[in-house]
Amino acid sequence: MVNGHTKNLAPSLHVRLATGVALLSSGLLAGAFLFGWATVAPTFAEVPLEVHLTYRVELMKFNGTIMPPLMVITIAALIWFTAVTGGSARACAAGAIGLAIAALLTTMFGNVPINGQIKEWATGSLPADYQETLSAWGTFHDIRFTTAVGAFVLLIVAAGWTSRDRRADSVERRAAERN
Repeated sequence: MVNGHTKNLAPSLHVRLATGVALLSSGLLAGAFLFGWATVAPTFAEVPLEVHLTYRVELMKFNGTIMPPLMVITIAALIWFTAVTGGSARACAAGAIGLAIAALLTTMFGNVPINGQIKEWATGSLPADYQETLSAWGTFHDIRFTTAVGAFVLLIVAAGWTSRDRRADSVERRAAERN
């Protein structure tokens, strides 16, 4: 019985660790994008343009050190979680990976290039179409916010299925041990 219990404990611990790391990292990512979407971006529209640009450039410095590692950790954690799950949970987790990658790609090829333009505006003159560019940044942010939250929701569903499956396996194992 000790050997049987040890065998089953290791995979269970592995699944729990993968689940915890994936939930933490993807929740932080979704929360960071939620904060930007719900509070920071609308505030930009309420302050003078000079304040907006100055603040946005300073914000980029901090986001540039925090968000890229968080996005990579989230994707890695989702891959780990997907590798240790099965069935419907695995399919759901794979969808979460796709959405997290979409958020990363949207950031890299949508928001980051526009951020570079905004840095130039803050020290020089605005182009005639700056409002269209800011609007495009907002659209890219809406996409990455939605995909990050979608990844988090899919992970929550997958984690629920995984937890239910672990409980069912535990009940079956105890029943088999009694017989």
